[in-house]
Amino acid sequence: MPRPPDPAKRRDLLDQVRAYVLRNGLTDLSLRPLARALGTSDRMLLYYFGSKERMVAEALSGYERRPLLRSRELLERFGSPKDAAGLRRFMEEVWRQFSDPDVRAALPLYLEVMSASVLHPDWYGPVLHDILTEWTDLLISVFRDLGMDQDRAGIQAALLADATFGLLIAPLANGHWDRTDKAFHALLDTLEPGWRPAP
Repeated sequence: MPRPPDPAKRRDLLDQVRAYVLRNGLTDLSLRPLARALGTSDRMLLYYFGSKERMVAEALSGYERRPLLRSRELLERFGSPKDAAGLRRFMEEVWRQFSDPDVRAALPLYLEVMSASVLHPDWYGPVLHDILTEWTDLLISVFRDLGMDQDRAGIQAALLADATFGLLIAPLANGHWDRTDKAFHALLDTLEPGWRPAP
């Protein structure tokens, strides 16, 4: 009977794989150079993970959700915003989390993974769909706590989540993070009046 994979070794490999792909990206990722860099073999990686795509997806699982997890913790600690101004402060804190150096350094890779998940859902699964759905669902609950009905909360949440993710993409290409930061605050200026109770 074959020996089951060592869970501690598996976790260690996942940490190393995550660090490697954050440094090198996915475009030219090949198992043999990766295994060589990790001091193991491609056969050993396949033994632990089954496929390159499953290994990468698992290594990154949860990592791209750190801002989401922090945002949930904020809501649990301080409660859902009670008014439009409170929601704006919450979203400004969410945006600051995307400015964290570790998160920002990982954004190009996650854009790569999200694009691949659209083109090849059998490789990485519906990563983009899942991330946007989780953010939108979180914001729907916040808008519902402001007193909006489900339809209005869904529209406002989709608008805010989709626009925020869109703003994260352009500066990866042009490097204009300061301009994007101003654009995000201008977005909040535009949307905030729509978060107030309907007359």
